[in-house]
Amino acid sequence: MNNFKKIGLSALAGSLVAFSAHAGELSVSGGASLTMADSDTNGTAISGNQFTMGDSITFSGSGEMDNGMTISVSYELDGDAADTGNQLDSHSMTLDTNGMGTITFAGHGGSSAMSAIDDVTPNAYEESWDAVAGADTGTLVGGSSGNNMFTYTSPSFSGATITMAYLNASDAVTDVSYSDFAIAYSPEMVDGLTVGYGQGDTEETTGTEIEHTAMYVKYTYGSVTVGYQENEADAAAAANDIDFEAFGISYAVSDNLTIAYNQSESVVGTTGTQEASGISASFTSGGMTIAGVMNDVDNVAGVATNDTEGYELNLSFAF
Repeated sequence: MNNFKKIGLSALAGSLVAFSAHAGELSVSGGASLTMADSDTNGTAISGNQFTMGDSITFSGSGEMDNGMTISVSYELDGDAADTGNQLDSHSMTLDTNGMGTITFAGHGGSSAMSAIDDVTPNAYEESWDAVAGADTGTLVGGSSGNNMFTYTSPSFSGATITMAYLNASDAVTDVSYSDFAIAYSPEMVDGLTVGYGQGDTEETTGTEIEHTAMYVKYTYGSVTVGYQENEADAAAAANDIDFEAFGISYAVSDNLTIAYNQSESVVGTTGTQEASGISASFTSGGMTIAGVMNDVDNVAGVATNDTEGYELNLSFAF
């Protein structure tokens, strides 16, 4: 998105103890979007008006310190947050260590190493399990994420990048902390290939520890990208185990138009197997993008005979 307003900053150094920063810049970006969606076309979930409008504005600022490091901040104002009485939605601050990677503290809206790779199979808009009510509940293996989370991302080492995340316990008695890591490797000798692995673990407490793992491979050749992924959640109780498998293929018809097909399968503990498939497409012209997805999910959340279809169509403009 193009910035439409820039405001000089000179007080950033006052918030950085033992460091000083040069005058920085605060930029504001926004856009407009219109979405039409129905997450249950069988008629049991949604009726009436299916149109919604995007309403977020993001403020981004950065400044360079005397040691060459930079600090940046991001604040999103979003009407969705009004449900909690707070217009401030996603917000974070990031320290770029000038060669040793970045450290991000996300007050809200951050992504852990595992949640960022819950399903990275290529698509044109959304994953095969998205846009359908309940299809992502208890069927995905994406670790944990939450408010006030730290994330470290390393620089690339011969094509390998490491991400680590830590989420501290919010309550010493009833809550546990969470940590994870992920590595993505794009070998220089094989152009277009990326392989990845991730693992996450909650702090060990009797009967509640769950270990999350994810493995994937993606390959791009010309206009075609294919991907395959396997995830697993291993819990103390077999009823909480999840085995997830996904496949996707996308085709860039032109510089503006992309189409994709995705499918996935989730074995949900002792409940059953959810099977999802769908097609998506996106078209971009200048600052305008129109994209959509149509998905079909059998045995939603592993419940037999709970077969559902859903769709979503989005028109957005970037400013």
